[in-house]
Amino acid sequence: MRDELLGLPVKDHDYVVVGSTPEEMEQLGYRPVGKDFPVFLHPKTKEQYALARTERKISRGYKGFEVFTTPKVSLQEDLVRRDLTINAIAKDKDGNIIDPFNGVADLEAGILRHISPAFSEDPVRILRIARFAARFSFRIAPETLALMNDMVHNGEVEALVPERVWQEISRGLMEDNPSRMFYMLRECGALSRILPEVDVLFGVPQSAHTHPEIDTGLHTMLAIDYSATKNYSLPVRFAVLLHDLGKGTTSPEEWPHHIDHEQRSLQIIIDLSERIRIPKESRDLAILVAQLHDKVHQAEALNPKAIADLLQAVDAYRKPDRFGEFLLACACDFHGFPGYANRPYPQTRLLHKALTAAQSINAGELAAALRERINDNTLLSTAINTKVREARIAKIKQVLNKTD
Repeated sequence: MRDELLGLPVKDHDYVVVGSTPEEMEQLGYRPVGKDFPVFLHPKTKEQYALARTERKISRGYKGFEVFTTPKVSLQEDLVRRDLTINAIAKDKDGNIIDPFNGVADLEAGILRHISPAFSEDPVRILRIARFAARFSFRIAPETLALMNDMVHNGEVEALVPERVWQEISRGLMEDNPSRMFYMLRECGALSRILPEVDVLFGVPQSAHTHPEIDTGLHTMLAIDYSATKNYSLPVRFAVLLHDLGKGTTSPEEWPHHIDHEQRSLQIIIDLSERIRIPKESRDLAILVAQLHDKVHQAEALNPKAIADLLQAVDAYRKPDRFGEFLLACACDFHGFPGYANRPYPQTRLLHKALTAAQSINAGELAAALRERINDNTLLSTAINTKVREARIAKIKQVLNKTD
């Protein structure tokens, strides 16, 4: 009902059945699919129908619930277990709106408000409400924010399982204003528990020769919001989020300089990826961007050899599509400063042009010519690699009109 009332596309329907039993649902042709509670698929539409239920907290974490369902459970009893008032609005089969917790008023006012103290029983709700803040640009009710703070201080977020953290973070990154999710998590203290590597960036000054007017955390937020305005993929947005993590480990005595922060980012990203189970595609792109984004920014000053080495380092010849996403993430870093959103970033075009030129050489032909002259396989392999590299450098030099 929430999206319908907001005038947004309704992606799925959430049906609640009151006064029935699992046995009756199966007799009517509904197929049971729920593992933890009674959910059924409609025999024709295949949409999900759940029996009205109540829940009781029995242990920490989002799975620590005992579910009760009987024909006596009312719709209001089912709705009260929802997290927010805006998610506890129903419509009966006659089209009448059922709104026992004033969710419609909160929708109109743009407020995210919890329904009951039971909100604190599920730590995933902290991530969800922050994600909703990013999606709808709603504000969080003061009493709800206070409850979220209590949940963090009570250690409830430590019970979050890695898969759910990544699921909610990835969804939040794909919203139109992803920075709001991280700002909300930071406001309630959850960011320092869930993603301390990102939280520590706030207050860390940028390098003096770039943009000292904002800190690294604010820059990162501007950069991920820029990636959202361009509708970039999740791996790109995630790489942008992590591209400066190494700066969070710079000693304050060295500020505003961040020498070797690119290399320091490597182990941080590896550890973070293991902790919350980041998919390999997103992890690998994030590592490349963190280590090499400064090289891309310097592309116009690089000689042909350095450009060829950069292309090799990111495996651009074998993975040109990933190379394209790599450049998009680097561009987001450049654009992630006040007044920089519409500035040109010629490095992207230059490096795409260099890759096209380097790909135009016939490596097979070069290798065949060398095989006729060299019999030793070890020497042959080295000779082929050297010859191919030299040919690529020559092509890059020719196309970009660069000198050594």
